[in-house]
Amino acid sequence: MLLEVKDLHVYYGAIHALQGISFHVEKGEIVTLIGANGAGKSTTLNTISGLVRARSGSIKFKGQEITTTPPYEIVSTGIVQVPEGRKIFAPLTVQENLEMGAFSRKDGAAAIKQDMEQIFKSFPRLKERLNQYGGTLSGGEQQMLAIGRGLMADPELLLLDEPSMGLAPILVEEIFEIIQGINQRGVSILLVEQNAQMALSIANRGYVLETGRIVLEGSAKELRENPQVKVAYLGG
Repeated sequence: MLLEVKDLHVYYGAIHALQGISFHVEKGEIVTLIGANGAGKSTTLNTISGLVRARSGSIKFKGQEITTTPPYEIVSTGIVQVPEGRKIFAPLTVQENLEMGAFSRKDGAAAIKQDMEQIFKSFPRLKERLNQYGGTLSGGEQQMLAIGRGLMADPELLLLDEPSMGLAPILVEEIFEIIQGINQRGVSILLVEQNAQMALSIANRGYVLETGRIVLEGSAKELRENPQVKVAYLGG
């Protein structure tokens, strides 16, 4: 098992944001967390990344306990988060943003250069805009840059938080095709996404969060066909 989350409880002051959630991600999978705003999806990713501390529970990555590990060490273990809202470095160029993604790597310039070339294959527009400042890119290009920057850290598990937010439908399809391509190259993915239809179209399995609890889980096919999910999230 690549990632194992057990009985995770997270509080923001008196607010019980995550109420004992448990789930897992196997190597090679795309697993999606779906749910309404405020359900705890982003909190879950932020807790796995070490940006938010759990009150209790366990997070294990490749069998190693990481519940209290600092965020920079979690990146070094192979977990990388692409945050909601992209959070690129607007005053830096595309190339500088990508280089920042690789800051913690110790496998040498040749490997980093090779990964950057792979990113340009996935995102040709980034190569065209290599010397352009991040803040001048379109929303779709900024999302591509945020994913590319995450990939430059050479993750085994990529945490994607709302990658389709604010994008035109045609760009949403392109981003999801890219996510599938990343997964096919061997990167496991934990995907938080409000566009449940798109998320379940590419995921292997999924979990439905409601007010800090997992209320449903199953294969993507099972969730797509579930009457509750259809009504609440798929416009059924």
